Amino acid sequence: MTTSILILGGYGYAGRLLARHLLAESDAGLVLAGRNAEKAQSLTAQLNAEFAGDRVAGIRADAADSESLRRAFCGIDLVLVAATTVQHTERVARAALEAGIDYLDIQYSPKRVPVLQSLADEICRAGRCFITEAGFHPGLPAAMVRYVAPHFSHLDTAIVGSVLNPEGGLPSAESVDELIEAFKDYQGQVFKDGRWQTAGSFDVRAIDFGAEFGRRSCYSMFLEEMRSLPDTYPSLNTTGFYVAGFNWFVDYLLTPVIMLSLKLWPERAVRPMGRLLVWGTQKFASPPYGVLLKIEATGEKDGKPLKVEASAFHSDGYEFTAIPVVACLLQYLDGSIKRPGLWMMGHLVDPARLFGDMERMGITVATKVVH
Repeated sequence: MTTSILILGGYGYAGRLLARHLLAESDAGLVLAGRNAEKAQSLTAQLNAEFAGDRVAGIRADAADSESLRRAFCGIDLVLVAATTVQHTERVARAALEAGIDYLDIQYSPKRVPVLQSLADEICRAGRCFITEAGFHPGLPAAMVRYVAPHFSHLDTAIVGSVLNPEGGLPSAESVDELIEAFKDYQGQVFKDGRWQTAGSFDVRAIDFGAEFGRRSCYSMFLEEMRSLPDTYPSLNTTGFYVAGFNWFVDYLLTPVIMLSLKLWPERAVRPMGRLLVWGTQKFASPPYGVLLKIEATGEKDGKPLKVEASAFHSDGYEFTAIPVVACLLQYLDGSIKRPGLWMMGHLVDPARLFGDMERMGITVATKVVH
C-alpha cells in the first residue's frame, strides 16, 4: 500500500524541495498543507504536471487549529513538519497521536525537543514512530559520528564543524525568525575530559574545511542529538558541534547587536533582527558559497593510532536540509527504521546507507582515513 505523507508547510522553501525529492525517490502520495490553500494547490498542479501519477494534493491546514489538523490528518500515514510552527509542537504532535499517524519534524528550534520528550511514553504506547532533530544540523552531526565510528576499535575524539555561506545570503523567509529565536536559547556546551561542560560563552576551535573554505574559527553550539553519544561510545573523551560564522560584518558587528536586542526585547526584536540578519548575509556575502559539514575523529584501530575525516557538501542550504530528510524517509518507507518511540534522526538511521543515498541525490560526500 502506498504511504501517504502530509507536508505541513509544503509550499515553503524546504517543503517544496522535500516534495520534489520524495516524488523522485519514492512512490509515496503527498499532501501539501499550509494556511494558504491557493499556494498549496498551485504547487500541487505544478508537481502533478512534472511527476507522473497525480500523487500530490493540496489542502489548507493550520498548525494553530486542532480541528484543522484533525481534518487534514485523516487518511494520512505520516506528517512531515516543515513549517516554522515550533510554538504549536504539542498541538501538532497530539493531533498526530489522535489520528494514529507517525511524525517527523525538520524544525531548527530546540524548544520542541522537551515538548516531544514529555509525550515519549504516549508515543510508545500508541505504537507510533516520531522522528525529531531531522535535517543537516540538527540531523547529520550525530549521524556523522556514527558513520565514522566503525573505523575505530577505540574512538577518542569526534568533532563536527559546519560552514554555512549560501550564495546571495539567507532568503527573506519565516525560517530566519526561527534562527533568531535560537539566539535566545544558545548553549555552548561541549563534551571534554569525559563530561559535558558549559563554556563561559562558547568554546572556539579551528577547523580545516579544505581547499574551498580553508581553516576557520568555529564556535561551539550544543545540539541535543550529541548528548547521548558518550553513552553510545564509552571511550569517547571529546565531542561537540561547532559552527563557523557568516561573514565579518555579521560575526563581529551584527551578532552582538542581535544578542543585546533579544535580551532587551525578547519578543519584539525577533522579526526586525531577522530582517537585519538577512540583509547582513546578503549584503556582505562573498565566495566560496555553499554548506559544508565535516567531522574530524581520532582514536585507535587494533592498538594503532587512526584519524578519520568525513565531509558532506552542497551549494544550497535548503537542498542540504531536504536531502538528508528524504534519505531518512527512504529507510522509514521500507520499514527498516519504522519502530515505536521518539527518535532523533541521527540516532535512528543506518548512517552508511544515509550518506550513500545523500550522495546519490546530489550531496558531495568524502571520507579520508589516515593510519
